[in-house]
Amino acid sequence: MTQDELKTLVGQAALQYVAAGSIIGVGTGSTVDKFIDALAASGIQIKGAVSSSVRSTERMKALGITVFEAAEVESLGVYIDGADEIDHGGHMIKGGGAALTREKIVADLAEQFVCIADASKLVDVLGQFPLPVEVIPMAAAQIARRFAALGASATLRAGVVTDNSCHILDVRGLQIKDAKAFEADVNQWPGVVTVGVFARNRASVCLLGTAEGVKTLKFD
Repeated sequence: MTQDELKTLVGQAALQYVAAGSIIGVGTGSTVDKFIDALAASGIQIKGAVSSSVRSTERMKALGITVFEAAEVESLGVYIDGADEIDHGGHMIKGGGAALTREKIVADLAEQFVCIADASKLVDVLGQFPLPVEVIPMAAAQIARRFAALGASATLRAGVVTDNSCHILDVRGLQIKDAKAFEADVNQWPGVVTVGVFARNRASVCLLGTAEGVKTLKFD
């Protein structure tokens, strides 16, 4: 199967985590697009969704799905989103689509994070995918120097301004073996809005698209 077909499979598989009458959290990206399409076609009647990006909001509204602001809800039963990388503990790198801060906000509202991904995203150690870090523009050079001191290379993502009017640094050359400690440390650097490591808000479940079908990984 092609990568696109695998994304379609996991998008459909995620429907089993959607409760009728609920408000769900919805992430962003090409795999999530498949989930949104599957949800709209499923006939499952939900109250609505909280979206992590303008892109997903527009897609859902176009398909007749009500979208709520995060401030309008106190909690969500489930947040469904993709990942750029996920390890065997459910820790992820996210932010390839530049929506990492809003994704983390919505994930924090949810009782359960269901990650939908194809098998290429499963890794032993996070860091092969360039780590996105959303930064306040005036701090970008300073934060890049801090990563250089760690032996990594941070480059500004050209032409990208986030939904929060900030910039993205993509960091290469990392091996993130203690994702929770790394996330906590980098989030304290002045000028960092969000680091794209999702360890505190790690996945509860990963629906992984493989050549043999959808494999369900559960993380304690």
